[in-house]
Amino acid sequence: MGIGIFLAVVAAFVFYVISLYNGLVSKKTLAEEGFSGIDVQLKRRADLIPNLIETVKGYMQHEKSTLENITALRARAQGATSVDDRLVAEAGITKALAGIMMVAENYPQLQASSSFVNLQGQLSEIENQLQMARRYYNGAARDLNVMVDQFPGNLIAARFGFTKKPFFELDNEADRQVQKVSFN
Repeated sequence: MGIGIFLAVVAAFVFYVISLYNGLVSKKTLAEEGFSGIDVQLKRRADLIPNLIETVKGYMQHEKSTLENITALRARAQGATSVDDRLVAEAGITKALAGIMMVAENYPQLQASSSFVNLQGQLSEIENQLQMARRYYNGAARDLNVMVDQFPGNLIAARFGFTKKPFFELDNEADRQVQKVSFN
């Protein structure tokens, strides 16, 4: 009878460890899926950048450095070897694209160009999709990170090499500030 109880306890422990391990695998897979969704949107955006640059190049002769900067950032993002390098490069692209859109306001002919308006709409759609993909990824990364940190999951995670995933976060402190709105 005592050996039966001992075997039941061992079996319950084994099933618990298997359950924790499978939970970690599931969370890791969801985080990887989330990052894949971001990657797809970033690829769509990267593919759009050359068309955007060609469209604005004729109008923005004085903004050559801005266009060269975004081209360099695109190459850097596509050549990134780590998630952190990719995050930094993509944040630079986001800032550079916002800069191009702001500079474009100084060129009424460009604003009237149907090609530019079309590209601007596509870029806006991609940015919205990116925002949703980042939220999904951050949720999946949060769930994995909690499981990797919490006891007893941390014991299984450490034993089998599960690690925390980085979050997509705002780099610019100014972006976190609440904007003042005035109707004066």
